[in-house]
Amino acid sequence: MYYRTTAVAAMLALAAGAAWSHGGSHENKAAAKPAQVSTEEHAFGRAGNPKKATRTIQVGMDDTMHFTPGDLVLKKGETVKFVVRNDGKIMHEMVIGTMKELKAHAEVMRKFPNMEHDEPYMAHVAPGKTDDIVWQFTRAGEFFYACLIPGHLEAGMIAKITVK
Repeated sequence: MYYRTTAVAAMLALAAGAAWSHGGSHENKAAAKPAQVSTEEHAFGRAGNPKKATRTIQVGMDDTMHFTPGDLVLKKGETVKFVVRNDGKIMHEMVIGTMKELKAHAEVMRKFPNMEHDEPYMAHVAPGKTDDIVWQFTRAGEFFYACLIPGHLEAGMIAKITVK
């Protein structure tokens, strides 16, 4: 009995840790957006100030597991406001990151498909709705955006961002 209790406790701790590490909620991101812009630097940039966005890109998502537009070319230092629109009938998301980070996050999502998280580089969008991501691309390189809902990345719902 001791071993079973210990195993269950360990599994619950891991599940809670995975969910906690992403904070926030997919369900009400707009209401949860902080008033202050985060200065946390990532390999692919940092949260951008909406007042300093130099361009807006409309990104459509659909149930054929595609983003429109697909691949993007951006300038280093550019702050982009992505208006992310779900044209499908099922939930989709746009998550920006390195390929390594996106694959790791997708693996966690497969294990915990209902985990809640809210980061400035992701938009989880219900059918017929929109959400915004404002991101400053502070480094040159190849980055990606993908839908990490289980099965969507594997179906090809990913595109490349080249920052020059």
